[in-house]
Amino acid sequence: MKGMKLYLIGTGILLMLYLAAEYYKPKATDWRPSYLKEDKIPFGLFVLNKEYQSIFPETRIEMSRLPVYNTLKDKERKNTNYLIIAGAVHVDELDYKELVKFMKAGNHVFIATFNIGEYLKDTLKLDINSSLNYGKKKSVPINFVSPAVKAKKPYVFDKGLGDLYFSRIDTSRAKVLGRNEEGEVNFVKYTFGEGALYVLPNPQLLSNYALLNPEGAAYAAKALSYLPVAETLIWDENNTKGNLGDESLLRVLFRHDQLRWAYYLSMISLVIFVFFEMKRRQRIIPIIPQLRNSSVDFVRVVGKVYYEQRDNSDIASKKISYLLEFIRATYRLKTNAIDEDLMAALVSKSGGNESDIRHLFATIEEVSKPGRVTDHQLITLNKLIEKFYKQAQ
Repeated sequence: MKGMKLYLIGTGILLMLYLAAEYYKPKATDWRPSYLKEDKIPFGLFVLNKEYQSIFPETRIEMSRLPVYNTLKDKERKNTNYLIIAGAVHVDELDYKELVKFMKAGNHVFIATFNIGEYLKDTLKLDINSSLNYGKKKSVPINFVSPAVKAKKPYVFDKGLGDLYFSRIDTSRAKVLGRNEEGEVNFVKYTFGEGALYVLPNPQLLSNYALLNPEGAAYAAKALSYLPVAETLIWDENNTKGNLGDESLLRVLFRHDQLRWAYYLSMISLVIFVFFEMKRRQRIIPIIPQLRNSSVDFVRVVGKVYYEQRDNSDIASKKISYLLEFIRATYRLKTNAIDEDLMAALVSKSGGNESDIRHLFATIEEVSKPGRVTDHQLITLNKLIEKFYKQAQ
């Protein structure tokens, strides 16, 4: 009996130590490509937002959660730039016509995305592709074409930040502004009247991760310098957050009188309850410690990442993240769980080969397991992803 008691005490102590270790374990870095101006995660745009406001203090930044058509329709815009940075951009025929009118009036548009959508792809005759750049710690070096902004040494990034390029362009309309060391085009300009459209297939080059590196900050500054100084910058959030109000439950409540009054009564009752509870209990108000500045921690984390060795698991993880983002953006499918329903829906919507898609997701499941990802597994995964992109409608 005594031995059992000691065993239970020891087990309890070990359990408490484990729980304490889990609680105080450092939070893992969030590598989601959010492209949100308030996000301090590696692929957020907090640094770009801060720096843009400090470099162009006279420019008024106007955030827009509406589609391009709604933002520009029936509005006389002059001396204005339009900035769209997102994993995927949704521009239909109506949006495009408004953008063209906007640019012909002397305004400029800058789009940074690795998925420009079917309409822009067909209209501009642009295809985006990526190179695995296997066996190297760094991406393929990139640079600008114009001598005015071309760097003496090409820009080199890790984590595949600059690996996307245009595999097809309309040379009669597009002016090449940037290439990688292999001669592949990665930055183009289309002229519309007195304005222009700039397209960059690597939105990561404008993220916090890139801008905290001097080389990345220099590249981003030169790329954005193609936009003239303007009175107003329209910063698109429709392609990252969706339409304004889409996520609001209060819209449903305030649409109906009965629900609106029920909401008001609930709020009044809650305030009365809290007031009397405070008087009755007289609880001691705890001292809340001052919030830590997480920006410094983030910079330290990113600094360590720069010195890491090549990691097949990390490369595979990025490839899988981009693929799932492409599936969500292009086919409007949820990728929380990779199951039979998802694969059946993907086969139906993409027009891809069912056996190839099953092989792809089986490989994703295999490389996602804990443990080292071999070179063979990484090459196989990349080939299957590229094959899916070619088959996708």
